[in-house]
Amino acid sequence: MSKRDYYDILGVTKSASADEIKKAYRKLAIKYHPDKNPDDKSAEDKFKEAAEAYEILSNAEKKQRYDQYGHAGVGGASGGGGYGGGGMNMEDIFSQFGDIFGGGGGSPFDSFFGGGQSRGGGGRRVAKGSNLRIKVKLTLEEIANGAEKKIKVNKQITCKTCDGSGAKDKGSVSTCKTCGGSGAVRRVTNTILGQMQTTATCPTCHGSGQQITAKCGACHGEGTVRGEETITINIPAGVSEGMQLSMAGKGNAAPNGGVPGDLIILIEELPHDTLKREGNNIVYDLHVSIVDAALGYSAEVPTIDGKAKIKIEAGTQSGKLLRLKGKGIPEVNSYHRGDQIIHVNIWTPKALSSEERAILEKLRESPNFKPQPGKNDKSFFDKMKEYFE
Repeated sequence: MSKRDYYDILGVTKSASADEIKKAYRKLAIKYHPDKNPDDKSAEDKFKEAAEAYEILSNAEKKQRYDQYGHAGVGGASGGGGYGGGGMNMEDIFSQFGDIFGGGGGSPFDSFFGGGQSRGGGGRRVAKGSNLRIKVKLTLEEIANGAEKKIKVNKQITCKTCDGSGAKDKGSVSTCKTCGGSGAVRRVTNTILGQMQTTATCPTCHGSGQQITAKCGACHGEGTVRGEETITINIPAGVSEGMQLSMAGKGNAAPNGGVPGDLIILIEELPHDTLKREGNNIVYDLHVSIVDAALGYSAEVPTIDGKAKIKIEAGTQSGKLLRLKGKGIPEVNSYHRGDQIIHVNIWTPKALSSEERAILEKLRESPNFKPQPGKNDKSFFDKMKEYFE
């Protein structure tokens, strides 16, 4: 099933400001929040859908890619188990609330009503690994047909010795005494309106809810080590120079078993020997001799799908454009495909033999050899045959 338009989900236009997008998301988040709609699967789906839309449209870079390429621009690659907003889980969604609702994460209803627990373990915060950026070079043929690339990426990976916990063994991990394992501490402040309760990340365990008494010797308590991973990237047909694809969870591993970062893939087009891309069209310069242009002939031209035969009509003029329908680049995630445009250039020889010069001198005197725009004089072609036979 195709995804809904992110602007439609939030009920805003493409020209909406950052504040308007934020307000629209806040309204939907409150309306469909799981705490307000317990055991309502439809409300939960709408809650996640709104969070995904906000995650893209609130980020200037992702919004620009989405406006230009649609869903493919923020989730066009595959093979990584989720892209762009589509890879968000509940922990990612609730982490947005510190910005949207001005709290320390978790459910906004904690501060509104003074009770409840946030998702993901009572306000417990999970660290996220940093994103990685790589360039992938593609030929014109790979861009036209899509490509699968296997790339070795040097990055932070989960420590196998401690399985990412950072602890020497299971006995070296204990519940944080400051927050009791919740990852958050609550503070009550007396105001003229009464008591106000706020939630903040625990300063002792930094939101993990656990303390390590003895660190892993391999990763020194970080939970990650430097390593190499081979990643398979499935690139859709129709991508273009400068386009970015995102693979969720394929970036650097996070400390202490947190959520991995994303892998950002920057597309780079390799120049083709004979073909040039212009949008979704392919342009080819065909050089034709004056004789062939006058008499006409069958030419063979390269395309991204192989060779193709075309007919050069007798009397073809320099600058004429011929079109091969459907021989261009496909649009991303679409059945529509561009065309190949053939630009005819009349080639004039630079060096002539005495015999060739004599023939052309005779032709120069012929009325048919004088430029006559719009006039179709077939006797000129007959004379060309006679001179060159």
